[in-house]
Amino acid sequence: MVPGPTLPMKIQAPKGTRDFYPKQMAWRNYILDAWRRVSVRNGFDHVDGPIFELLDLYKIKSGDGIVSELFNFEDRGQRQLALRPEFTPTLARMVAAQAHALPKPIKWFCMPNLCRAERPQRGRLREFFQWNVDLLGCDEPIADAECIFTAVDLLRELGLGPHQVRVKISHRQTVRHVLVKLGVAEDKIIDAFNLLDRRDRLERKEFVANAAALGLDETRVQRLDEIGRMVFPAGRIDQMRTQIGVDDELGDLAGLDRELTAFGISDWCEYDLGIVRGLAYYTGIVFEIHEASGAERAMAGGGRYDGLIKLFGGPDTPAVGMGMGDVVLMNVLTDKGLMPEDASPRPDVFVIAASDAAAGRVSSVAAALRRRGLHTRFSYKSTRNVGKLLKDAAAAQARHAVILDDEASQGVASVKDLASGGQTQVAIADLPAHFTG
Repeated sequence: MVPGPTLPMKIQAPKGTRDFYPKQMAWRNYILDAWRRVSVRNGFDHVDGPIFELLDLYKIKSGDGIVSELFNFEDRGQRQLALRPEFTPTLARMVAAQAHALPKPIKWFCMPNLCRAERPQRGRLREFFQWNVDLLGCDEPIADAECIFTAVDLLRELGLGPHQVRVKISHRQTVRHVLVKLGVAEDKIIDAFNLLDRRDRLERKEFVANAAALGLDETRVQRLDEIGRMVFPAGRIDQMRTQIGVDDELGDLAGLDRELTAFGISDWCEYDLGIVRGLAYYTGIVFEIHEASGAERAMAGGGRYDGLIKLFGGPDTPAVGMGMGDVVLMNVLTDKGLMPEDASPRPDVFVIAASDAAAGRVSSVAAALRRRGLHTRFSYKSTRNVGKLLKDAAAAQARHAVILDDEASQGVASVKDLASGGQTQVAIADLPAHFTG
C-alpha cells in the first residue's frame, strides 16, 4: 500500500512572542511612533546597538545569576553570546568607548527589541519592545526631573492623566538611611532592598521571616513595613521628613521636588519609599510608573546609576535613565479605551476606474501621485461599479477618491472628498499639485 502524502506539521510562534498582522503592526507603530516623537521633542538623540552581545557584558552589570534569565548561545568562534534582555549594558559599553569624545550631557533614546528567558504572564513576554531614555553627564536634579517629565509627556500624549497613572519616586540613599536606623547592617542593605522590592509578592509570614534574617525584631519589621507603605504627594517633602524621621538624607529629593514643580508635573508624582528597584546598580533617585488601580505591573521604571559607566571602563559619569515596555503600556491603553480602533495609515487617494477605457490610466495616475509622496491605493477588481469601488475606498479610510471615467481620455478626472461628499473636476496632469498644494 502506497502511503499518502505527509501532512505538514502545524508550527506555532514560540511561547511568549507575538505575530504582528497588519492591524497589530499598526498598533505597534502607533506606540513606537509616539516614543520617537516625544523623545525627539525632549531633545534626545536616537541610538541603537546589536541584538546580541558578549555574555560577559551582562555578567559585568548583573553577575553570573543573570545567565539563567537570558537566551544565550555559543557562536562558531566559540564565543559566549546572548540576545539582549535590556539596553543599558550596551549603552554603558558605547558611552565608555567614546566617553571623552561625546558632548555632554549625553541624551539618548532607543526602542530595542528585547528577549528574556522568563515565564510569560500578563504584561510580561519573552520578546517585547522597550523605550529607553537616558541622560548622562549631569548630576543635578534637573536631569532626573527631565527624564521623568519625558515619560509623563508620553503618557499625556497618549491620553492618560494623573488620576490614571502615578509616578512613584524614592531614593536609594534615603531608604538606606532608614534601614540603618532600624538596625540593618551595611552588608545586608542590598538584601533589604531586594526584600522591599518583592514585598507585595510575598506572604506576610515570608516577609517577616526574611526581615528577621536581616536582624530586625517584630517591632522594627512593623516600622519597616509602615515606612515602606507611606505615600507623600510631591510638594510635601516637609511632611515626609517629619513622618519618617530623616532630615539631611532628603537633599536630592528636595531638589527634585522643586524641579518637578518647575516642569509642571508634580500632580503626577508622589514619594513612596517602598520603591527601591531591585537592581543593584542604582545609586540615588529611583522611580516607577504605575497604573493607579494597581491592575497592571509597573508601566516603567528607572533611576540614577552614577557608577555604571566606570564599571565598563569609562570615566566616572553621572547618569539617569528609564525603560518602558510596550506590553503593559498597550494593556493600559486598551483597557482604558485609548488605543485607536484602527491605527493603520490612511490613504490620501484611492484611484477608481469607472470604465474599461479609463482602466489603462490607473497605474500612471497612481504612480504620479505616489511620486509626490501621496499614499495612493487602487482596486484590483475588474468591476466598474463606482458605488462598490467607493465603498472599497471608504473601507480603506481613504481621504479622497479619484474617479477616472470616459472623460479621462480628455485628460480630466473627478475628485471626490470622501468626508464631505463634495466632488470637483481636475485635470489629470494637475492631480499631484491639487493634493499637495
